[in-house]
Amino acid sequence: MKIEKTVNILNRRARFEYEILEEFEAGMVLTGTEIKSLRSSKASITESFCQFIDGELYIINMMIDEYKLGTFYNHKTKRERKLLLHKKELQKLEKKLKDAGNTIIPLKLYITDKGKAKVLIALGRGKKLFDKREAIKDRENKRNLDRILKKS
Repeated sequence: MKIEKTVNILNRRARFEYEILEEFEAGMVLTGTEIKSLRSSKASITESFCQFIDGELYIINMMIDEYKLGTFYNHKTKRERKLLLHKKELQKLEKKLKDAGNTIIPLKLYITDKGKAKVLIALGRGKKLFDKREAIKDRENKRNLDRILKKS
């Protein structure tokens, strides 16, 4: 039985707000109703971030809507969800997180071919205002160039 990778929830603001230094793929510990809601794309990671609690990495503020058919077994929409990474990756992240200005942010939430829920997290550093303006200028220049090339 092959499940397609159709669920693809992105955090578009992350690449604009942060300079991405490194990316990691992490599994998540979910309940039954949470994975069912994820499969129907009822989740949001725009305001979420990752934090170490007692040496383990958790994703905080991720919103997964309640499952309609869940009755009293439903989960809390915003709760701390544990992320699963290798021990060396966790130690590396914790070491780099101690540097000033670094944070861990989720970029993408998806379901693999095997049906496992994964989240692509990144170690990032917050961009300054002038960096954001430069990114906007680059995007507009690229858009204008594409428009000109399309006309000719």
